[in-house]
Amino acid sequence: MPGTIRFHLDEHCPHAIAAGLRRRGIDVTTATDAGLLSAADDAHVVYALAHGRVIFTEDDDYLALDARGVSHAGIAYCH
Repeated sequence: MPGTIRFHLDEHCPHAIAAGLRRRGIDVTTATDAGLLSAADDAHVVYALAHGRVIFTEDDDYLALDARGVSHAGIAYCH
């Protein structure tokens, strides 16, 4: 569906968030789904950008990546 936001949740996000979003029909991948457990934040950014996914995270390190100008498809940060 055009215009639909697709998300990638890094490993800091509980799997319950992904499960809840999926129940509502939202396209979500997790670090586990993507084979990125224990991967560096940069690897998550590369994966999400390649797949057109907005990263949802509770890790403020992603804000530093954005501040450095690292290309991404979007970052949704929740403290």
